[in-house]
Amino acid sequence: MRIGGFIGSAVLALVVGVASPAAAADAPEVAAKSAYVVDSAGTIHFGKRETRRVPVASLVKVMTAYVVLREARLSDTITITATDVKHATSNGATTAGLKKGERLTVRDLLYGLMLPSGADAANALARRYGPGKTAFVAKMNRTARALGLSDTRYTNPDGLPTPANGGYSTAVDQVKLAERALDNGAFAAVAGTKAHKVTKSSLHRAHTWRNSNKLLSRADGVLGVKTGYTRAAGYCLLFAGERGGKRVVGVLLGDQNERRFDTAERLLDYAGEQIAGG
Repeated sequence: MRIGGFIGSAVLALVVGVASPAAAADAPEVAAKSAYVVDSAGTIHFGKRETRRVPVASLVKVMTAYVVLREARLSDTITITATDVKHATSNGATTAGLKKGERLTVRDLLYGLMLPSGADAANALARRYGPGKTAFVAKMNRTARALGLSDTRYTNPDGLPTPANGGYSTAVDQVKLAERALDNGAFAAVAGTKAHKVTKSSLHRAHTWRNSNKLLSRADGVLGVKTGYTRAAGYCLLFAGERGGKRVVGVLLGDQNERRFDTAERLLDYAGEQIAGG
């Protein structure tokens, strides 16, 4: 299905109050509350409540990484503060295990941000490149508008529940963002890495970060991208893979933990079958 035709049918679906008809009869069953899958040729392979505004948990960190990569040098060094550490621990967030006084490069902090979904890394990066979180979130929202993400608003750089559930987005906007982010070689390298080791030095402790995206180990040709979870958002997964010579990008919002990886694998394979079939 091409985007032009889909837009018309999606509008009709909203008028009559039913889910988008983007999913063909032979498409995989998707229990997530929202979903969207498109390939690099612009063909939509699946849609389910894809324009519904919802919190997206740690998928917010994709925009955090994208903004940082537009402003920072990968070799820039950031000193971790007690506030960075406390931000993650006091909010019960996932963490990269950073300690006060460590000095790490932006490159390493991006791995700490994306793989274990470290809220401490997010805080450090936003603090540096806002400068300050308020200014950084403003940059996130300006970037969203510039990218045409009209149904996306951020309230923090990590997707934590406070304030306002980290903001909101849609399945369509999340896929658009991932497509742009994956065009950046540094982002793609981080998002597709299963594990990253930081060797101990005089500036920092040793760290080993493993990617929470289990899809990287379950299917061939997977490119990333990001997991997320909060009570409000449910389990989320932004994913991408190569199928039939095209890049396929999709998202599942409001799913169950293990099911999201199984569903994403099926959706990638389904898109591959559709691409192969012309």
